[in-house]
Amino acid sequence: MNIFALFETRVREALESLIRSGRLPEGLDLSRVLVEPPRDPSHGDLATNAALVLAKEAKQNPKALGEALAEELRGDSRVSEASVAGPGFINLRLAPEVFQEVIRAALKDGEAYGRAQMSGGPVNIEYVSANPTGPMHVGHGRGAVFGDALANLLAAAGRPVTREYYINDAGAQVDVLARSAFLRYREALGETIAIPEGLYPGDYLKPVGEKLAQAHGRALLDKPEAEWLPLVRRFAIDAMMDTIREDLAAIGIRHDVFFSEATLQGENGGKVAELLEALRAKGLVYEGHLPPPKGQLPDDWEDREQTLFRSTQFGDDVDRALLKSDGSYTYFASDIAYHRDKWLRGANELIDVLGADHGGYVKRMQAAVKAVSDGEARLDVKLCQLVRLLRAGEPVKMSKRAGEFITLREVIDEVGRDAIRFMMLYRKNDATLDFDLAKVVEQSKDNPVFYVQYGHARRFSVLRQAREALPGEDFSRGALLADADLSVLTDPGEIEMMRLVAQYPRVLESAAAAHEPHRIAFYLYETASSLHSFWNKGKDLPQLRIVNPTDRKSTRARLALVEALGGVLASGLAVLGVSAPDEMR
Repeated sequence: MNIFALFETRVREALESLIRSGRLPEGLDLSRVLVEPPRDPSHGDLATNAALVLAKEAKQNPKALGEALAEELRGDSRVSEASVAGPGFINLRLAPEVFQEVIRAALKDGEAYGRAQMSGGPVNIEYVSANPTGPMHVGHGRGAVFGDALANLLAAAGRPVTREYYINDAGAQVDVLARSAFLRYREALGETIAIPEGLYPGDYLKPVGEKLAQAHGRALLDKPEAEWLPLVRRFAIDAMMDTIREDLAAIGIRHDVFFSEATLQGENGGKVAELLEALRAKGLVYEGHLPPPKGQLPDDWEDREQTLFRSTQFGDDVDRALLKSDGSYTYFASDIAYHRDKWLRGANELIDVLGADHGGYVKRMQAAVKAVSDGEARLDVKLCQLVRLLRAGEPVKMSKRAGEFITLREVIDEVGRDAIRFMMLYRKNDATLDFDLAKVVEQSKDNPVFYVQYGHARRFSVLRQAREALPGEDFSRGALLADADLSVLTDPGEIEMMRLVAQYPRVLESAAAAHEPHRIAFYLYETASSLHSFWNKGKDLPQLRIVNPTDRKSTRARLALVEALGGVLASGLAVLGVSAPDEMR
């Protein structure tokens, strides 16, 4: 039950009534009419912008239009008050029966409550895509958690979702990986090695070298580089991807598709060559010169004729090169071919989750997706800012395993999956995140993940108390749905909890539409806080205790409310990929 969608429909019905009576002109665009929570909860339960957005088109004063619409809404038995505020906002207070019906709906639906069926076709979300040249670091972890939670969120909103990892297994960096692994292979065979500058020095490649020695003995030592390089490259990539998959599993992340970059450039140029032919057929490829980069020219800049994509035709700042001077494809050409492949596989909405250093990538790829799909697909690029790793406020810098950075697995092993996932989502993705290893394991209100999980555990704690205080009573969700008298829930704390349960479907839908899972984390903290606050009031005011053996009626009503609110906490935690414990240890 989504009261915002319900009353959005009701407001539009009231506007249509005004149109039929001649008080509003026909042909108004009602799609802009929204119903939202008021900015100040003291103003009411709902607010609509209808009078503001329609006044100019209707050639009416927004306040006068607001009064006419408010009068229509006052005739609805579910509306206890309709008032016009400011320049024309209409604030609504709802009858208590509306919120009682919300609680019944939440009890009936359980953790399915709030799930929606948003319009739109299949979504492809590409996230993590860390180069298979080393273990994942904490920055990778933020993009991984964000992408996975966004996939969960869109799935909860009814969108078909494909979770994808793009394996960067082509190019110079994997040759560097292979040469670094080969050195570790020689080390495993007893040689003393020195790792030259430009190769990867981390100890994480020692096990790869040992496995190569076990598999090949000394045979690779007698082969020229041209023979051992492709073999070691594939071996090392597979080994690093196994490690990455293990780390992802440890943090509860899965992918449906692992797509190899190397497969884009098969026989006769493969999918990249197909892309260029498709773009040429549309007249979007030409031979020309690019203007020099703004600012100081790089040392390798040369003004030459190039094969270019008409990127500016689709909103980019400059046209983009598709071929390098040696005739090989640019990274951009491969990226277009990859995104075209995702679209051809059926996704009409593409989401890339990338590090903050990819800001310059956004416009060109959005232009490319628009071009290859003839505008049928859209690309949203979500950039994840840096993570500053702290311990009790002090920076953490060195890793035992990777040398120059802390690996994601080290953090998982120290603080656990739930703390990482929740705290990575407790800030918007484009804001820098301070992740304090000491703070995220504190058992206090200042630790959001603990506070929310404790709220969910309290749901079961009060049920255990009720069963001890009133043995023989049936406190199952079905029994509470059948006979709890919710009309006794009149305390401001109880009303606040009912309002929060009512907001969940809208929070879920709006977070999915905006691609912002942090909204769920914020909502869960506010919702858990309302439960903790009411429970604490009951310690001082016996008449507000959730379990009161002398007042069966209020006990069953409050347990119904706590069960509904607990179901929302469990549902939201599931979207974030965080566990919902029955008790805290």
